[in-house]
Amino acid sequence: MTPSRLAALLATLMAAAVFATSSLADDTSAPANPPAATPATPAAPPDAEATPFKRTPSPPDAYVYIGWPNDGEVIHSTRFKVWFGTRNFGVAPAGVRYPNTGHHHLLIDTSLPDLNEPIPNDKNHLHFGLGQTETVLELPPGKHTLQLLMGDADHVPHDPPLMSRQITIYVRPGG
Repeated sequence: MTPSRLAALLATLMAAAVFATSSLADDTSAPANPPAATPATPAAPPDAEATPFKRTPSPPDAYVYIGWPNDGEVIHSTRFKVWFGTRNFGVAPAGVRYPNTGHHHLLIDTSLPDLNEPIPNDKNHLHFGLGQTETVLELPPGKHTLQLLMGDADHVPHDPPLMSRQITIYVRPGG
């Protein structure tokens, strides 16, 4: 697929996601309170494990990896490129719901978050919600860990979760 065709496809997917999100947010036709005749949904039993987020299924043969840097790599710069990818699984921007797709989250110097909640968005949990497969990091000198965790359209990990193995890198000041 040519770069221009890929860019056009990405723009179409992003426009569809924006349209779907704005259409749902602007829907004022639904009544604020349902009619009295509408049966209530029974509450979950108190001992049931309740989570407000439904995890999206992932295929059993999907694979997520960090392509570079490699585990144990010594990087002689505090600013460097990281690239990542998937096998048997697609990459789509946040907000786009399509089977067997998601987007990358890079975990830096942290353990896995709660897999039943959206992935946090902070300096240790970087979101790539536009479907990016590479980034440039700037880290201080020292030992660091990196791990990828795929999130669905709502940044919730898949079921089962799709994650790379955690790697360790060593950042040295540039020479």
